[in-house]
Amino acid sequence: MVTEPDVDMRPYEAPQPAIVLRVITIVGIALSLFQLYAAGLQPLGLFFQRPIHLGFILVLCFLIYPVFGRHRPRGALGWAIDAVLIVCGVVVGAWVPLNIDIIANQVFPRDIDVWMGVLTMIVVLEGARRAVGLGMTIIGACFIAYAFAGSRGELPFLADWMPGILNHRGYSLERLASQMTLGAEGIYGIPLGVAATFIFVFVLFGAFLEVTGAGKFFIDLAYAATGRQRGGPAKAAVIASAGMGSISGSAIANVVTTGAFTIPLMKRLGYRPAQAGGIEAAASTGGQIMPPLMGAGAFLMSEFTRVPYVDIVLVSIFPAILYFGAVYLLVHIAAVKQGMTGMSADELPSVRKVLAEGWHFLLPLVALVALLVAGYSPMRVGFYAILSILAAAAAKALWTYAANGPTAAGFVAMCQRGVALTLQALELGARNAVAVSMACAVAGIIVGVVGLTGLGLKFSSMMIAFSGGNLLLALLLVLIASLILGMGLPVTAAYIVLIILVGPALTQEFGIPILIAHLVVFWYSQDSNVTPPVALAGFAGAAIAGSKPMETSLQAWKYAKGLYLIPLFMVFNEEIILGGPLPLVIWSGAIAIIALVAFAATLEGFLWRSMALWQRAALVPGVIAVFWPDLRVEVAGVALILVILGLNWWGSRGMARAPA
Repeated sequence: MVTEPDVDMRPYEAPQPAIVLRVITIVGIALSLFQLYAAGLQPLGLFFQRPIHLGFILVLCFLIYPVFGRHRPRGALGWAIDAVLIVCGVVVGAWVPLNIDIIANQVFPRDIDVWMGVLTMIVVLEGARRAVGLGMTIIGACFIAYAFAGSRGELPFLADWMPGILNHRGYSLERLASQMTLGAEGIYGIPLGVAATFIFVFVLFGAFLEVTGAGKFFIDLAYAATGRQRGGPAKAAVIASAGMGSISGSAIANVVTTGAFTIPLMKRLGYRPAQAGGIEAAASTGGQIMPPLMGAGAFLMSEFTRVPYVDIVLVSIFPAILYFGAVYLLVHIAAVKQGMTGMSADELPSVRKVLAEGWHFLLPLVALVALLVAGYSPMRVGFYAILSILAAAAAKALWTYAANGPTAAGFVAMCQRGVALTLQALELGARNAVAVSMACAVAGIIVGVVGLTGLGLKFSSMMIAFSGGNLLLALLLVLIASLILGMGLPVTAAYIVLIILVGPALTQEFGIPILIAHLVVFWYSQDSNVTPPVALAGFAGAAIAGSKPMETSLQAWKYAKGLYLIPLFMVFNEEIILGGPLPLVIWSGAIAIIALVAFAATLEGFLWRSMALWQRAALVPGVIAVFWPDLRVEVAGVALILVILGLNWWGSRGMARAPA
């Protein structure tokens, strides 16, 4: 069986007083119950749901994250500041719902509404600083300053610092505050709306799976399936991360969850520490592009594109399989090159035993997919999926209770444990939602400023000018922009900011279908997890592996190359996303697989046996040709790849026949 790592990698945090922890628990449970009520019993209007959600999140944020950082005691000054901010969070959450009739019927905003808008922006930026990081706050503040920059704005002198194309008339504090909080184009816009509905209920779904032991079930199942193969723990990391992607929307959370088991075992089997950490980081990053949940991105994408959520899930299955297949192949090649063997049977769990103990964890996922296909709204699907977890867990507990001999004391203990786990999941779901909701609230500020100033069209014009109208160069610019944004923003926030700025150019100027444009930006937004110099998932893997962060990040970057190639294939072979004649779809899927195999072989210099340098060099134009938007070039590229790979296979047979 797999074992826990012998090193505690958690950063030091100053302990919170017991009363504060109790308040956090109460507020978290209240938020989760409010969300469940709105999701399954009584849907609320957006000017009730979103402000109340934001108020709860702000209160939780200021309770969980002290003003001077989690590693220092809050102290009297800290409590004085945070107490004021907590009250402000309550006021912000209650203001719009309590005054909705006046706000809806007034022509010009009241002074009190303007100042409440200013207060909302301030507390949102401060909450984001604590929960997301300083980078998100700085970007939000820069966009606010940009709205004020202009001859009629509050900061007209800033216009002199901007290129002519970025100039605009400028806006007053009253106009900006109204845009941000008195309509659905600012803080209470689409990003926070998605966070307050779809995202939260699925984060809560993941929390229920986590506390009931689904994470260990997926990890054990992956080990049982792959452990005996060469490089088994590394392959288990790939499969377990794909499974955990249905629970966690965070690559870093996937690393610390599955990596706690897989990285020590990979090291024991012969992988270098940096290699083990990199493999785990690359596999965990794929969890955010793995249907059915895909982190928060699929829900946002559905709102932005007006494409049903279930359709986005369905078209994302094949690209996700391609990504995990590429990582799996690279792991296999590395294991064969280093002469690794699998683990012995007594070190591994039995597939039959794992399924016997945890088969009920599959039921909520089956119910989730079935309800999506049946056409239920994502929020209602999440609500019923949570109920299915509770039902499955309760049935399993009753079965165990009956099998062990029913007693009154046992029944009471079972009920107490059930209630405790339910409350734990409700609190955990609320805690896990704080960061993404704060990021979405600041994203609402960005969306509001872009809509107010027309920045999106101006940014698109700049992008076209820099790329010279070349699509490949434009995609490279998007990739660079996503990497830079990813240094200071989480994946979801980077995707929102980037699609707002470059989406119009990709769809209107370069003719990329809107769904593919969003998928490309979403995939590229993942690269900050594995791309140096800031590779957050890579750094988390390095901490567990005890390796150098930069070396581990380089390994993660190598294993996650599918993040760059597969979006390109979506652009130049639209039929794998949008559909088309069946022969064309099959052809496109087949050549995508062939190209990724060839790319992995080129990268490692090995497939069935070592590859000569000329063979690796010959595969490069073949891979490029497969991505070329011309059928004749594609056919030539596939033929070249098959010939080179065929020679490699034939050479391996010759080595096998040679006498020892």
